[in-house]
Amino acid sequence: MADMTPSKNYFHDRLVLLLVTISSFLTILGSVLVLLRFNPSRNEGYIVQYRSNLGISAIKLGHSYDLLAFILFMVLVTVIGVVLSMRIYSIHRQFSITVLSLGILLLVLAIIVSNALLILS
Repeated sequence: MADMTPSKNYFHDRLVLLLVTISSFLTILGSVLVLLRFNPSRNEGYIVQYRSNLGISAIKLGHSYDLLAFILFMVLVTVIGVVLSMRIYSIHRQFSITVLSLGILLLVLAIIVSNALLILS
């Protein structure tokens, strides 16, 4: 059975620390970008879905909390990615780095999608 405490080597691995730092930075950046364009007094709502194949009904409006879900998603991706990486590190270092890298990719995509929806609004 794997040890539940993170390996001391995990915190000394420079590549892992770089990926965790990038992940944290992207989470903060994405959250700030969403919050800067967030206006809670907006009455007409925010565009939360855009489906180009639906024609006239391609745009779906939602409430402000639908937009704030992007921030929650980015935080969850970062936290879950780091926790999984810590647990996997003692088994195999490359899998741990892969988990962190995929989390960064997911954060970049979340930032792109949230900004695209906010530009459409």
